[in-house]
Amino acid sequence: MSERLIPYQPMDLAEPAELVAAIRKRRGGQFINLDRMLLHSVPIAEGWNHFIGEIRNNLSLDPKLRELAMCGVAVLNGAEYEFFHHAPPFKKAGGTEEQVQGLRLIGQATFPKDLFSPVENDAAELTLQMTRNIKVDPDLMKRLQKALGSTDAVELVTVIAAYNMVSRFLIALDVNPEDHPPA
Repeated sequence: MSERLIPYQPMDLAEPAELVAAIRKRRGGQFINLDRMLLHSVPIAEGWNHFIGEIRNNLSLDPKLRELAMCGVAVLNGAEYEFFHHAPPFKKAGGTEEQVQGLRLIGQATFPKDLFSPVENDAAELTLQMTRNIKVDPDLMKRLQKALGSTDAVELVTVIAAYNMVSRFLIALDVNPEDHPPA
């Protein structure tokens, strides 16, 4: 196994104490490898912890749609680490194992639309368009705004944009799943 170009910060990192404590609190006491890479830069780790913490915990958007978008971005960008961490919350939010496997086909002609509701299919399509094309079909946005309302439509767009950032960070720095993922 080759040595990492940029090593992870140690699992027992203690400083900066306030930031380390905030990240551990959000994660239920444990760091994940993403945190250990982010902690090379205190400003980035602080901003990330707050921004992603808000996305994960304080949106009005249905958690199933949030996690569907996160999983979809992960697949489209080849960020297995991201998928590894978001498939379980997708299932906890009401997704099925069959839907998890279906999400692995997002962007392909074989994507199983019949496994998903109309708004879930539109969320998957928005994820695809934002991730691959950047531009979004106005009719798709109209349907999502009508189905979700303005706040949740904006939140869905933000989730997709933010998790495109996450996946690009993970891939560029070769962040891999933990040997013993947190429960």
